[in-house]
Amino acid sequence: MRLREFDVRVVADSPGMRRATVVLCVLEHDGRLCVIVIKRAYRGRNAGQWALPGGRVDGDETAVAAGLREVREEIGFDISEGDVLGRLDDFPAASGFAITPIVVALDDPGAPTPNHEVHRVHFVPLDRLAADDVPHWADQPDGHRLLQMRLGPEMTIHAPTGAMLLQFRDVVLLGRDTRVADLRQPDWTHH
Repeated sequence: MRLREFDVRVVADSPGMRRATVVLCVLEHDGRLCVIVIKRAYRGRNAGQWALPGGRVDGDETAVAAGLREVREEIGFDISEGDVLGRLDDFPAASGFAITPIVVALDDPGAPTPNHEVHRVHFVPLDRLAADDVPHWADQPDGHRLLQMRLGPEMTIHAPTGAMLLQFRDVVLLGRDTRVADLRQPDWTHH
């Protein structure tokens, strides 16, 4: 299974729910295909957390338009709708957002220029993301298991970002039909 054949699941609107979009930017960096992961600035909302570029959908904006705008604002890449390959399942975050992941392929976008919301931009090689040792399931005292995407030293990413990276990995890189909407999120993501 690949992105084109993937049967996307959309979270239906409900009272109090807000919409957001994140973008999985696939590009070549130092001779390797990579996906961009950002480290949020150490102030403001989601301080210091690993994330994908993205944010709220404003007004009557589409998920794609919001994602492209957020990438431009956060890391300075000017992306067009023609760069969009598709999307993954909406993720119902404990914070009250339904997050739509958009996948784009970028051909030489130049160096990223992070804004004040981004501490650092990381390029995660796709072969690393596809490695068997990346997804780890940590047992919790309540009997649940917590996903940890172990992408490198000091780079462990949990849901919701980790869930979307897992689905991208499984669907796009490994051809699996993986669903992630019910993955547990750490308590510190519930704001």
